[in-house]
Amino acid sequence: MLTAIEYLRPVGIGATSPQLFRADDGKVYIVKLQNNRLGPKVLANELLGSKLGERMELCFPPAGIIELDNAVIQKNRRLATCHVREGKHFACQYLSHTEYLCGNNLYKAVNKSEMAGVMLFDHMLHNPDRTQNRRNLLLRHEPEGYRIYAIDNSHLFRGALWTVNRLEKMASHIQLNYRRTYGILLKKFLRPEHFEPYLAKIKNISDDEIRCIIDDLPVEWLPLDADRDALYQFLGIQRDKIEKIVNGICSLIPDKHRGTNRN
Repeated sequence: MLTAIEYLRPVGIGATSPQLFRADDGKVYIVKLQNNRLGPKVLANELLGSKLGERMELCFPPAGIIELDNAVIQKNRRLATCHVREGKHFACQYLSHTEYLCGNNLYKAVNKSEMAGVMLFDHMLHNPDRTQNRRNLLLRHEPEGYRIYAIDNSHLFRGALWTVNRLEKMASHIQLNYRRTYGILLKKFLRPEHFEPYLAKIKNISDDEIRCIIDDLPVEWLPLDADRDALYQFLGIQRDKIEKIVNGICSLIPDKHRGTNRN
């Protein structure tokens, strides 16, 4: 777990009012606080997303829990007056020198095929925000070329204010998303074979792994056992129907690019 050692500034964008901190590893992180205006389930969504993203080897920046103590909070008037709490908050590594991904620069990315995994993740967890919010896909120039990074998983399950009933309803259907960048990727760049490695990774996630991911969510962020049990059930259902989700996504790929039929 990271420890915050210095507050830097607000990020300036985002419904959750993220803040920049330097951590004890010397790196800078975008931190979402427990008392953000959407509530602590945002942090649970983010950590669950980062854990699954790591398991699927997605192009997410490194992320995890960061500890804020009272000494750091009291050093800055903004944090103190906003009643920021001591304890565990969510941190995602800050990526400098990025631009927002769009149709005009997508062609430059060297890891476009990795977006198959991000799209599958978003469909599995009912996250429409990757295309509704144009700031959630970044392009960064690195030594091997321009790389896409997907950020911000606060709106998994169609928002931070999800309930047990909402999870049950979402698990009963598949909602396809081919808006904006996703539509361009499916039309021009992605093929069914790009989804295969991510399909295999999801199918291989065991019930025990799902339970461990949920158990790792701090109780301050998700205190109700009913919510945790509902997440466990939801993730199991989504894993077990992942081939149907892939088939649905691949049905949006033009026939001339599909190659084999997935039946």
